[in-house]
Amino acid sequence: MNLRDLKYIIAVAETHHFGKAAERCFVSQPTLSGQIKKLEEGLGVAIFERTNRSVEVTPIGEEILVQARKMMEQADAIVQLAQAHQDPLAGPLRVGAIPTISPYLMPLILLPLRKQHPKMKMVLSEEQTDILLTRLHNHEIDVAILATAVEQDDLQSMPLFDEPLWVAYPRKHAFYQKEKIRRRDVEKENLLLLAEGHCLADQAREICHLSDHKQQGEMTDLRAASLETLIQLVAADFGITLVPALAMRGSWTTGSGVVAQPLEWPDASRRISLVFRRSFPRYAALEALAHIIKSHLPNTVKILKEKRPRKRKRKKTVS
Repeated sequence: MNLRDLKYIIAVAETHHFGKAAERCFVSQPTLSGQIKKLEEGLGVAIFERTNRSVEVTPIGEEILVQARKMMEQADAIVQLAQAHQDPLAGPLRVGAIPTISPYLMPLILLPLRKQHPKMKMVLSEEQTDILLTRLHNHEIDVAILATAVEQDDLQSMPLFDEPLWVAYPRKHAFYQKEKIRRRDVEKENLLLLAEGHCLADQAREICHLSDHKQQGEMTDLRAASLETLIQLVAADFGITLVPALAMRGSWTTGSGVVAQPLEWPDASRRISLVFRRSFPRYAALEALAHIIKSHLPNTVKILKEKRPRKRKRKKTVS
């Protein structure tokens, strides 16, 4: 068994196709298939169940793949440690971000990141929280930018900023005449939410106490896949919605017929953090990313100061 074999089985597990896995690994399909078959014979177990229509991972194969990904990360860690000795910020950084953050945060940081750390290559993917956490565990990404608290022993969080939520409504709405919008005002309205799986939908329900309050109106079952779609529905007078503060930099804020203003209660915000594996060796790269993010945020969010560990007091010695 060698690292090449592990790379092959991981590729097949992720693509569920020997041909696509061979293309990813830049080898011929017979070479990849033959090497995996030889590995299975050497281990005495079948890692994959093959049919004419699909390739599925066997139960023992799932366990083997967990160890294979760990070994590949450790091998990568050796290379990264060697690189870090020369430049701790060099090399690719695979970053995942949720859809309600990525379109608004990335335009603020990509150019500064390239200018200040030209050797760091960000590889960006945009997925919902559950998918990003799975990809973190599978070592497919290095860090995720999330708006959900994560309490898992193998993961660590680095808080970045608190992002207030604003209420968006049609210009002709009665809210337009209000100086302050309170929770009870929002609870009476038809609140449009994102589809299940988006953490912003859960946060909106919690902030507006929707678990205790039955939504009203004909569009209560309507769910949108993106913030932009929600804004279009608001503009068409189907209801109101909540938008994160960073989204106030979107193009919809001009000429859409939608007005937005802050919510007037203290818990109407969400905390944005970097989440990563505790075993990830390039902590300096994460610190650099966090610094870039915090340095280029608008004043509509609250930047969080990094908590430094307390220095230990020296014990007095008696001679």
